[in-house]
Amino acid sequence: MTHTSTELPIPAHFDPMRVGEVWRVPYQARSLAAQDWAKQHQLPPAAHDSTRICLLAIDVQNTFCLPEFELFVAGQSGMGAVADNVRLCEFVYRNLGRITTIVPTMDTHTATQIFHPVFWLNEAGEHPAPMTMIAAIEVQQGKWRVNPAVAATLAIAPEQVNDFALHYVSRLSKDGKYPLTVWPYHSMLGGIGHALVSAFEEACFFHTIARQSQTRFEIKGNNPLTENYSILCPEVMVDRSGQAIAEKNLTLIQLLLAYDAVVVAGQAKSHCVAWTVDDLLTEIQAIDPTLAQKVYLLEDCTSPVVVPGVVDFTEKAEAAYQRFAAAGMHIVQSTEAIDHWLNLRS
Repeated sequence: MTHTSTELPIPAHFDPMRVGEVWRVPYQARSLAAQDWAKQHQLPPAAHDSTRICLLAIDVQNTFCLPEFELFVAGQSGMGAVADNVRLCEFVYRNLGRITTIVPTMDTHTATQIFHPVFWLNEAGEHPAPMTMIAAIEVQQGKWRVNPAVAATLAIAPEQVNDFALHYVSRLSKDGKYPLTVWPYHSMLGGIGHALVSAFEEACFFHTIARQSQTRFEIKGNNPLTENYSILCPEVMVDRSGQAIAEKNLTLIQLLLAYDAVVVAGQAKSHCVAWTVDDLLTEIQAIDPTLAQKVYLLEDCTSPVVVPGVVDFTEKAEAAYQRFAAAGMHIVQSTEAIDHWLNLRS
């Protein structure tokens, strides 16, 4: 048995007007409906797929995707992530018989991490405001230092953690990464911002039951000593002496490359999506550059970080996507048929 080649209708329970809200998914009702849906549309278990397609959905969480939450990705339209997620949910439902596995990544944080305000103090003993950029020279000159109380909770001597902090911000600059940004507290483990957007969670659950394919959740960002924009690799992996503080997600890299196609969506196009795709491309180019052709970027299901009057990462996001396309990846729209995409391969 193989995938159905036809797109499916959108189930009646999906309400695009509620994609920007938080609500409880009625699991039992959706489970029964998904089983009926699979019978009605003759959907085989995903284990029988002859063409295996993975949807990598990056950080489709309340903290990034709902306007009232901490790091809402507005894009240039002002409602970027909400509109993206309407299209993403519809994409899942229309292609329920084509998507083998859904892999949502979950940005996962606690308060005392290197990119949160409480981690740092200035000379007056004040924490930095959210969206402060901390440069290596500022750490070197003592304008910013690690909060000694935080060092104690990490069981690291204050002088050692300050030395690491200088190494960290210097390494970001050396490696051509974004400078250290002090983000608002977000994606807090145990909080509602950490949860998947309700409508997308519902779509994942419906897919799990209809295709008998467990959603594979991937956690990132819980290391207190490094940011982790990419699900595949942290921003900094070693301390000044070369000792590892974090490592690549080799299991996921190998998993993704085993699929016939990897479809990428999520937030934000300029940060976690771009960094993940960049890391995936690095791994592909080290193995076989032609593997880039199995990657499909859902351009209408992702938006860049834009804060009017403060920052606009649109151009950087577009430049990254053009580089990915030049390497052989495909930039596609969620409204296009997957079968059409697969014919894009050279």
